[in-house]
Amino acid sequence: MAQGNEEEDHERLVEQWKVRKLIKRLSEARGNGTSMISLIIPPKGQVAQVNNLLLQEHGTASNIKSRVNRLSVLSAITSVRERLKLYNKIPPNGLVIYCGTVVTDEGKEKKLSIHFEPFKPINKKLYLCDNKFHVEPLQKLLECSSVFGFIIMDGNGCLYGTLTGNHCEIKHKFSVELPKKHGRGGQSAVRFARLRVEARHNYVRKCAELATQHFITGDRPNVEGLVLAGSASFKHELNKSDIFDGRLK
Repeated sequence: MAQGNEEEDHERLVEQWKVRKLIKRLSEARGNGTSMISLIIPPKGQVAQVNNLLLQEHGTASNIKSRVNRLSVLSAITSVRERLKLYNKIPPNGLVIYCGTVVTDEGKEKKLSIHFEPFKPINKKLYLCDNKFHVEPLQKLLECSSVFGFIIMDGNGCLYGTLTGNHCEIKHKFSVELPKKHGRGGQSAVRFARLRVEARHNYVRKCAELATQHFITGDRPNVEGLVLAGSASFKHELNKSDIFDGRLK
């Protein structure tokens, strides 16, 4: 398992290195007019919706007065649409497309088309036609790669999630029905009190076990830190529980 973690870390570093190289290549590229298109679609984007946007942009571009620029922009939009056709739906981490006509060091024009799913979710939505590619959202992908976990629990249930930069992901959640306080006296009250304590203990136990399941991989935590939130009494009880994995404290 530990070896698997090392391989994942290595793969993540390789992906980051690839993005850095790509950012350098794209940021140095320049074109004539506004024929360089930067399109970034977040994970929840819809292919049909983006395609409609491109159709509208194609119609608008048809009115560009400069014939050379008009043809270059129309060609770039067509290239973007061709790349979009390769996807039935937007990938889990979103979709990045750069298409356009760039000017080489020799002064010649060359078509450039790049499309890929980023190595982690990209939440920026972007569509720009310019004389350069806009790589700012890609740069933000590299700013924060630390993953923090959080647990929110109260008397109604528990939720587990992670936060990376501005991206929040829900890992798991479940509801619980704990016995209410019993208003009657006598033996009945004692019995209900005991049932309440047992139910609460079992609930905290389940929360602790699921915390290990979601935030421990192999022999170590898979998050930089863990935040406990929600009801003060419940999160305090979880943190003090012997069942709660000490590696997460």
